[in-house]
Amino acid sequence: MISRTVKNKVKVQESQLFADRVISQIKEETKAEITMMNDAFELMGWQKLSDEIKLAIYDDVKYMVMELQGLFSSCDEFVQRRRDSVHFWISSFLDGICDEKMVLDNLQIK
Repeated sequence: MISRTVKNKVKVQESQLFADRVISQIKEETKAEITMMNDAFELMGWQKLSDEIKLAIYDDVKYMVMELQGLFSSCDEFVQRRRDSVHFWISSFLDGICDEKMVLDNLQIK
């Protein structure tokens, strides 16, 4: 009975250590991705966009950066149309032509 309790405690401790390592790794990866994305938004001149707009185009910007890093290449016409749409709506918003709601309505993927 005592040895079973000790074994269970050891298993619990091992699983907690594993979980702690996984959580720590996820936190580090998240910090690195957030830093990369903030840098990308800043380089594009989009750092002043609201968080809602940034979330709507997060994947678009992420994959633009990955493509610029040479991780893949997309020649797909639908990808190019989406990028053109993102640039159009963000430029329109920053130029004061449209409001945030209109940008979100047109860029959020449904």
